[in-house]
Amino acid sequence: MESILQCVLHVSITVLLLLGHMITALEVPLDPKLLEGLPQPPTITHQSPKDYIVDPRENIVVHCEAKGKPHPSFSWTRNGTHFDIDKDPKVMKKAGAGTLVIDISGEKAEAYEGVYQCTARNEHGAAVSNNIVIRQSRSPLWAKERIEPIVAQEGVSLVLQCRPPAGLPPPIIFWMDNNFLRLPQNSRVSQALNGDLYFSNVRAEDTRSDYICYARFPHTQTIQQKQPITVRVLNDSPSGERRPTFLVPSGASSSAMVLRGDVLQLECIAEGLPTPEISWRKDSGDLPMNRTTLHNFQKTLMISDVTEADAGDYRCMASNSQGAVYHIITVTVKAAPYWIRTPKNLILAPKENGVLSCLPSGNPKPTISWSMNGIPIENSPRDPSRKVEEDSIIFSDVQPGSSAVYQCNTSNEFGYLLANAFVNVLAEPPRVLTRPNKVYPVITNGPALLDCATFGSPIPKITWFKEGQNSVLDGDDYEQHKNGTLEIHTAQKADSGKYTCVAMNSLGKKENHVYLEVKEPTRILKQPEYKVVQRNGNVLFECKVKHDPSLIPTMTWLKNDGELPDDERFVVDMDSLTIYNVTEGDEGTYTCIMNTTLDQDTASAKLTLMEATPTPAIIYDQPDPPTDLEMTELQARSVQLTWVPGSDNNSPIQRFIIQYEDVLHQQGVWHNLTEVPGTKTTAHLELSPYVLYTFRVLAVNEVGFSQPSYPSARYQTEPAVPEENPSEVDAAGNEHDNLVISWKALTSLQSNGPGLQYKVSWRQTDGDKDWESVSVANVSKYVVSGTPTYVKYEVKVQAVNDYGSAPEPNAIRGFSGEDLPMAPPEAVQVLVENSTLAEVQWDPINPQMVRGWLKGYKVYYWKEDPQIEEQKVLTFGRNKTQGKLAGLQPYSLYTFNVRAFNGKGEGPPSPNQQFNTPEGVPGPPASLRITNPSLDSLTVEWGPPVELNGQLTGYTLRYQPINSTNELGPLEEVSLPANKTSCTLHSLKYSTRYKFYLNANTVKGAGPAVTEETVIIMDEVIPSQQVDIATQGWFIGLMCAIALLILVLLIACFIKRNKGGKYPVKEKEDAHADPEIQPMKDDDGTFGEYSDTEDHKPLKGSRTPSNGTVKKDDSDDSLVDYGEGGEGQFNEDGSFIGQYSGKKERDTAEGNESSEAPSPVNAMNSFV
Repeated sequence: MESILQCVLHVSITVLLLLGHMITALEVPLDPKLLEGLPQPPTITHQSPKDYIVDPRENIVVHCEAKGKPHPSFSWTRNGTHFDIDKDPKVMKKAGAGTLVIDISGEKAEAYEGVYQCTARNEHGAAVSNNIVIRQSRSPLWAKERIEPIVAQEGVSLVLQCRPPAGLPPPIIFWMDNNFLRLPQNSRVSQALNGDLYFSNVRAEDTRSDYICYARFPHTQTIQQKQPITVRVLNDSPSGERRPTFLVPSGASSSAMVLRGDVLQLECIAEGLPTPEISWRKDSGDLPMNRTTLHNFQKTLMISDVTEADAGDYRCMASNSQGAVYHIITVTVKAAPYWIRTPKNLILAPKENGVLSCLPSGNPKPTISWSMNGIPIENSPRDPSRKVEEDSIIFSDVQPGSSAVYQCNTSNEFGYLLANAFVNVLAEPPRVLTRPNKVYPVITNGPALLDCATFGSPIPKITWFKEGQNSVLDGDDYEQHKNGTLEIHTAQKADSGKYTCVAMNSLGKKENHVYLEVKEPTRILKQPEYKVVQRNGNVLFECKVKHDPSLIPTMTWLKNDGELPDDERFVVDMDSLTIYNVTEGDEGTYTCIMNTTLDQDTASAKLTLMEATPTPAIIYDQPDPPTDLEMTELQARSVQLTWVPGSDNNSPIQRFIIQYEDVLHQQGVWHNLTEVPGTKTTAHLELSPYVLYTFRVLAVNEVGFSQPSYPSARYQTEPAVPEENPSEVDAAGNEHDNLVISWKALTSLQSNGPGLQYKVSWRQTDGDKDWESVSVANVSKYVVSGTPTYVKYEVKVQAVNDYGSAPEPNAIRGFSGEDLPMAPPEAVQVLVENSTLAEVQWDPINPQMVRGWLKGYKVYYWKEDPQIEEQKVLTFGRNKTQGKLAGLQPYSLYTFNVRAFNGKGEGPPSPNQQFNTPEGVPGPPASLRITNPSLDSLTVEWGPPVELNGQLTGYTLRYQPINSTNELGPLEEVSLPANKTSCTLHSLKYSTRYKFYLNANTVKGAGPAVTEETVIIMDEVIPSQQVDIATQGWFIGLMCAIALLILVLLIACFIKRNKGGKYPVKEKEDAHADPEIQPMKDDDGTFGEYSDTEDHKPLKGSRTPSNGTVKKDDSDDSLVDYGEGGEGQFNEDGSFIGQYSGKKERDTAEGNESSEAPSPVNAMNSFV
């Protein structure tokens, strides 16, 4: 048994390896000579556009060009039938192409309107063009009409209709007067997208009799004119001011559809007095910045290159001094088919595999249809090597002669795409593309690359040989690349010689010879030397070189990596450079370069000009510190400081920095006071009161700063009153009954004297209140208590010391602390817009009730459900009087209230209000399971949806079979009442997998479906929630193969163990005569008897289906048939029981079915 299991494991691994094997497609080199000799199916290279509008005054040219080998022939269809161009003298086809030239002189272009398609064909396939729809451009005349004058009162709106005749393509509309001048347009008067002229309100100046609409037809370059329209504006009963209303579009909302990649144009035109202003926004996000433009005085919103992200609600608002109105346009984005991956041409060798993929996208999802050589693939000759999936064609074990052109046509309601891709099966003996007897010269110790470019189908195998050696070149010294190139990593003289590459495939062999020559490297033997020469002297640089005698050397000289000066003083010889009468400009680095066609060598030397008496180098350093600081002209608020500069150390002093130390307040801390130029040695210093000064000076040059000088003598200034007040004064309360006054305290230098204090003053701004004040010291904040809530105050903070007060400060304004709002918003109401969205509206809160700065409003809402206690909160700005509640649960009761809030917090809520959301589609059923299976029926049970979202009207149950390749069969549908939670289905096919879909319904429609899959195997049902790996076709096939192998091994084992026994089978075989079994009887005579001489023979006539189940229709000669509907089993000794024995034994076996060992069939079923 162990040996059997090892054998099974080995076979299983082999099967897996075979399944994973896939040969890659062949690549054809882009060699013109090679391509000339290779057959190739046709490829369309140029064609006319799908929608081809022609000028009736010019000949019609319909392009169709293609390439292929042999060159393709061309044919055309018109309106789906063959177009015989030879029978029409007006139609000519260009030589070597399929392009049609239709002469319409003396003919009407309408006669050639239709749908044209070109086919390019050769013996290897046929490629087709797009359907080219040819239509003649049209510019019809305006219908004659009599237009009555239009009379309107001043201030009302007005629309002048254009309604041009329908042309092809549509005309371009504009309005002009009798003098062919464009009528002025603005935010009040503008032209709509449909060409009509809209007046938001008319004025007396609009009275005129020459409102003329023109239509320009671009193809024919003709202009048609409508009859002039007369407008008279009366002012005997002018219209008063009014809020805006929309003229276009009408109503509160509308919808628009746009295709992906097109330009979205939304238009809003409003009337009103004064003239309304139009603004746009997108409710669910920002407008795309780089693709959005506004036109027609902001009335038209245009978004270019539309994507799916541009779908949503767009809100245009019209507003004037009388009010505002908005309109919501719901935009949906659809998509004509577009390519994610187009089919690519496929070149295969015989017996190879490949895949043609066609992956489009679109909205709605496009359908895919395949054609071969222009014929629907289902009508094409059957090819066993080809398997068509939805979006791909899989080729396996292709054969010569199966080349063809395949067309992938993908379409939805908005258009189609057609792509041609050929499959070219080539059987070509090897060809060597590298030129024969090519010589590869290389330098010793360098790499050598010998080419062997080949082509063949199947791909040839490349081997290399060296002259005089019979073994293949490999090992550490050689590396053969995937393209056939042989690389010798380090070439030596001994590697020179003749090399042969051999290309071989199943169709032949081809060899090619190349030669490798290994050369001596180029070396400079004597390098130029460093030279020092006096002015007007001569200098010689030598550069002697050794090189391979077969290579031609070239000597080049450079100066400082550039060309030599064009000067006759520079003389270049074979191996030297001479410079005569050297000057200062000749100094530099000279380089000799010896080049050959394979390598080079370089060497350099420096030339220096020698002076008679060299000048010593100058040393630069930072300056020495100043000395001898002295104070003169001592005043109460100033002093004169002088000093003696130190040495500048060969770098002039640029400036002096004067610093001071306040010994009285900040001893040891030095501050910059002022700077003076480096040419000065005195400075007049302005001083502050009440400071004990000490000074020092630093010098600065280009090198850096000097050390500080020694400090000067001390000098103290007299105290004085403060000269400035505190800065950054602020007033704001942090409690409902206080006012916090804060400021930035003065520094000790700003105090100007001892006893610094701050006089803090405040008063209310409303009314004639007196100032209140308090003096504080050593603080930067004061809190005023007992203030009214959120009242505006004026505040001042003034500096005071022992010598007086600073100037009177400016008052700043602030507010005392806030308290919670006292009242809720009023007039709260709700507007339910749909099952998941409601709008809450309210009136602004009375400002007296806010008791602070109103920050906004909060809407609390919750669903009246004992299981859901969570409240939701939405916050809206202070200027908002309405807000949207999104994401609501359909068919639910909600409670909400509105609260105002300020910086302190929230005020009291408005009285709770309730609203019901309308019904929506229900959620998915809570569960779905399969019970009570039998041979042809089962029961489907489910649980009602957790989210009813309305009154259930019923359930829809759909189901369909799935075959062994996972293809879905016809879909059956059952409608069920709402009170049912189970359903029994009859007349099902056994041994079949079914997929079930169940969804609940309300009056709003069907909700999402839950799915369940079930496999019926004889009298068992195996449910599966989703399709997993065990249901995939390749996995089922693999498992069946393994199970079949196990079954054969087990039968062989049991027969071997039962040597000598005989089993009467002939009677059974005669009783079950079947045409399928009859050939077996003819071949073998009879089923015969099993004996010990047939140990290793399989049971003839026994079969096992690929899905691991035994079907009644497969064959009568099966183990199940011998068991009379049960399962054939083995005894302990390996012999069959059941119908192989008598009736009594069969009854006994059926009666003890559960106690018997499992049969091979059951073993296989349970394995699968």
